[in-house]
Amino acid sequence: MAIHVDELLDMQLVLAHDERIVVPTQLRYASVDPFAVCIAFDIGNERPVVWALARDLLAEGVFRPCGQGDVRIWPTGSGPDAELNLALSSPHGAARFVAPLPMVAQWLERTYRLVPAGTETDGLDVDAELSRLLHGAT
Repeated sequence: MAIHVDELLDMQLVLAHDERIVVPTQLRYASVDPFAVCIAFDIGNERPVVWALARDLLAEGVFRPCGQGDVRIWPTGSGPDAELNLALSSPHGAARFVAPLPMVAQWLERTYRLVPAGTETDGLDVDAELSRLLHGAT
């Protein structure tokens, strides 16, 4: 049975000259995919834009700059006004978002209470997943 830890928050899209636009965002974590987190940006279309990334990468980015290539994360500031920066790039373009770091850190803490670090594979049936992948089942 999948258990979810979701959080709604307003992230800010950083434009030129540090101008910012609020983007309603949902952080999603599901116990059935214990290594990943999803960030869904509501940009006003029928479907949100969803990025999946490693939970550990996001957790590291709360404390220090990390990531490379398509996803880079770093903290700025301190205390209740600290921000988490998330730079995303794809063949279609690049964007930088800013989120309230304490809110993201609290949400991450809830995901680690649900599935502690180092126990991500405890509930996985590796043989069944490998068989599914090798035989093309979905």
